[in-house]
Amino acid sequence: MDQDLWNIVLGVAASGLSASLGWLARAALSRRRLRRKQGFFGLPDDSDCLLVVNREAGGEGVHRNDVFALLELSALIRDCGAHARIVRHDRAVQGFGDRTEFCLGGPTSNQRMGAHLRTLLPGLVVEQGPGRSPDVYRIGEEAYRAEHGVSEYVVLARLTAGEGRRPVFLFCGQKAITNQAATRYLVRHHEELARRHGRGPFALLLKVVNSEAYGPDVVELVADVTSAATRPAPSPTPAPAPADTGDAPDTPDAAGTPDAGAVAP
Repeated sequence: MDQDLWNIVLGVAASGLSASLGWLARAALSRRRLRRKQGFFGLPDDSDCLLVVNREAGGEGVHRNDVFALLELSALIRDCGAHARIVRHDRAVQGFGDRTEFCLGGPTSNQRMGAHLRTLLPGLVVEQGPGRSPDVYRIGEEAYRAEHGVSEYVVLARLTAGEGRRPVFLFCGQKAITNQAATRYLVRHHEELARRHGRGPFALLLKVVNSEAYGPDVVELVADVTSAATRPAPSPTPAPAPADTGDAPDTPDAAGTPDAGAVAP
């Protein structure tokens, strides 16, 4: 074998070895990212999770935007190699912690969300406006009022409780489109959230900007409200009692006649 042929063989072998090492490195990195993703969502291979859906306001169906949110979550669950089971909010009568749960909707349309807020996020108080949608979120000392179509709020939370310690993800929005915005935010930013919070609990307040024009795509992070939302809401301050001036009002005497200081008509 002459020198040129030997160099060609060595070059081909080196290229094959480099390609193999590169493929192995990418595969190892992909597996590592998958394991981190599975750990953050509590979705190991072949595990089960719950998708708890609400009902459309004034009806029994599911709002179109909530269906889109379920589709995005279903794709995420499938990527983790897990299996999802969709359950209506009024039929999800079980505890939490044994399996990962994704719960969509505000407490007025999702009674399980209401139970989660009372148990896991007692510092979030939802005030309902004239319609059925919640208009104000009170978190600690702050109030966040919806301007429908202009700016609406949604709480995205990852909480752990129960014996199994599998997380519960809450998407509690003032409108259905905000639930979809929160699921999309979670799908896009889960790696950043995992780096920041690890596998611990968090509650984030998001604002959906101009949903009538931009849909669920323009989302701003308003604040990390974990501390305020997980503490019981402060009790309202009682109104001060009227000051006592010490002057008794003029009253008629027992006979019904005015006192001496009164002027007769």
